[in-house]
Amino acid sequence: MKEIFGPFIFETTTRELRRDGEIVKLQSQPAQVLAVLIEHAGEIVTRDALRAAIWGDDTFVDFDKGLNFAIAQVRTALGDSADAPTYVRTFPKRGYQFIAAVETSGAESQPALALRHAQDERRPGLRRTLIPLSATLALLIIGAVVLGYARRPSGPAHTIAVAKFDNQTGLADYDRYAQDLTDALVAELTVSGTGRFAIIGNAAALRAPRDQRDLVAIGDSLKAGYIVLGQVQREGERVRVLAHLIRLPEQKHLWVTRVEAAPSELVPPAGLAQRISTEFLGKL
Repeated sequence: MKEIFGPFIFETTTRELRRDGEIVKLQSQPAQVLAVLIEHAGEIVTRDALRAAIWGDDTFVDFDKGLNFAIAQVRTALGDSADAPTYVRTFPKRGYQFIAAVETSGAESQPALALRHAQDERRPGLRRTLIPLSATLALLIIGAVVLGYARRPSGPAHTIAVAKFDNQTGLADYDRYAQDLTDALVAELTVSGTGRFAIIGNAAALRAPRDQRDLVAIGDSLKAGYIVLGQVQREGERVRVLAHLIRLPEQKHLWVTRVEAAPSELVPPAGLAQRISTEFLGKL
């Protein structure tokens, strides 16, 4: 069974976490904690409940230290923040709550399929009834898909291109942060803008260095009416992140999101992407 949230997929049977198809390393106990939180998404899971589910009632280990470590590892894997959570919210002295929307995806097991097939074989009358019903349902599904496709946002007025955030700090340590922020923003805009905007974030032109980008040409080639440009900068002992929403082809700035903080207090990519997406879509 797969649990899907944001850019992540969590396989409940193997407790394997993936982001955009790539495995995210997560140790056994943090993965178990994540599994319990996802299973009870939207609910407050108490610390005692987590202890019983993962460590057992008779454990003699330093439970508090182990759980704090596990939660920290989960947040690191998800790029989450305790101060501005996107996935895991803390309720001091009580427990934790998984706050992101979760979609479950999974196929019926082979034994279940075999059992259902055997039952159908013993009920030929039912099968004869189901065949025309299945055909009718298929036609309805096809019609819904075609109608949904016709209503999909299209054209420059409904397409947003997201260029790779530029690391202008001069420090290679921020290359990963800029890349993760770009990916998180593409994912957040895609989810939040469903039905309103089409999001493009993987075109080669959007990954080119800043001085090699022709915004008008990018807009024409991608049929995009808007483009997002981002910068990660360093000034003294502080880091500044700027995200620009620009309308094409006139290259008019519609909005700029600005965040500045000490390196140790910089908002994780997932949390900052959520803020940028909310502000940008609000302006559109």
